[in-house]
Formats: sequence, C-alpha cells, structure tokens
Amino acid sequence: MAASSRAQVLRLYRALLRESQRFSGYGYRTYAIRRIKDAFRENKNIADSEKIEELLNKAKANLEVIQRQVTISQLYTTEKLVIESPGNT
Repeated sequence: MAASSRAQVLRLYRALLRESQRFSGYGYRTYAIRRIKDAFRENKNIADSEKIEELLNKAKANLEVIQRQVTISQLYTTEKLVIESPGNT
C-alpha cells in the first residue's frame, strides 16, 4: 500500500471513530465503534489497490450515513443509561 493511501485510510478510520463517538445512544455508539474496528481489522492485509479503493469508497459512504444518523440521534435524545453514569466503576 502506498504511503498516501495508508494515510488516507488512517484519516478515514479516525474520522469514522470520531464521528461514532458523537452518537447520543450508548448502544448505537458502542456498536458503531465495534463494527468500524472489526471491519478495518478484517481488511488490513488487503494489497489489491482496486479492492482498497472500493473499500475506501464504501467507508466514505458509511461515514456520511453515520454523520446523518448522529444528527438525527441528537435531535431525539433520551436519558442516559445506568452504565453511562459516572462513578459506576
């Protein structure tokens, strides 16, 4: 993988994780973060540049979906779950 491609993948990975942290719902937030990490881990050894480009485009589309869903989730907030309360260690 070329250095610029690697940097692009890492930038997209961080953007996906950062955006997923903005979900107001605990379940959505943890699910999105887990799926992002699993997907990137699963595809980390791909060397075919066409396949990498295809996966990058798919990830960019998913980032847009996450951004829309985060906006919607912030419009309809709910109470925090017990697991999210500080002091529950």
